[in-house]
Amino acid sequence: MTGPLKALFLRDLRLAARIGGGAMVGVVFFLSVVTIVPFGVGPDMNLLARIGPAILWIGALLASLLGLDRLFQADADDGSLDLMMMAGTPLALTVLVKTAAHWLATGLPLVIAAPVLGLLMNVPAEAMAAVALTLVAGTPALTGLGTIGAALSVGLRRGGLLMAVLVLPLCIPVLVFGVAATQAAIAGPAPFGPPFAILAALSLASLVLGPVAAAAALKFGLE
Repeated sequence: MTGPLKALFLRDLRLAARIGGGAMVGVVFFLSVVTIVPFGVGPDMNLLARIGPAILWIGALLASLLGLDRLFQADADDGSLDLMMMAGTPLALTVLVKTAAHWLATGLPLVIAAPVLGLLMNVPAEAMAAVALTLVAGTPALTGLGTIGAALSVGLRRGGLLMAVLVLPLCIPVLVFGVAATQAAIAGPAPFGPPFAILAALSLASLVLGPVAAAAALKFGLE
C-alpha cells in the first residue's frame, strides 16, 4: 500500500473511531436485533435454534449498512472527494481502500460479536466457529455492494434511504448462501463446503467489481 493510500486508510479508521459510528453503533444495533427476536417468537428453544442463523445474518446485514451512507458523503461535503478524484491514484483503488477501512471498523466487530450473540439464539456452542467463519467470508460482500449504493446516493437528499433500497436486493444472494452455510454447519445434512465457497466467491467478486462500479458512479454523479 502506497503512502497516500495508507494515510487514507488510517484516516478513515480514526474518523470511524472518533464519531462512534463504526464498531459501537453496529454492534449495539446487532445486539438489539438479536435480543428482540426471542421476545417476538417466545421461549421455544428449538425454534430459536432453527431460525438463529437467519436472524444472525439478517442482523449482520442491517448493521453492516449503518454508516455506509456517510462513506463518501462526508468527503463530498468537505471537498476531500474532489481531491481524491484529481489525484494520480486510480479512483477505484481509493474506493477499495475506503471499503477495507469501513469493513475493519464495522464488519469485523460484528464477526467478533456474533458467537456471543448466537448464545441468545440457542446456537450450539460447537457451531459458533462456523458462524463466525461464514460472517468473515460474507460481510466483505455486504460492504463491497454497499459502496455502490453509497456512491450513487452522494449528494442526494435522504441518500441513506435510497442506498438501502438499492443495496438490499443485491445482498439477497449473500444472505441466502450465508444462512445455508451456517445451517449446514449446525444441523446438516447438506455439506458446508459448497455454500461457503459460493459465499467467499461473492465477496471476492464484490470487492473487485464494487469499487469499480462505485468509482464510475462517483465520476458520473460529480461531473
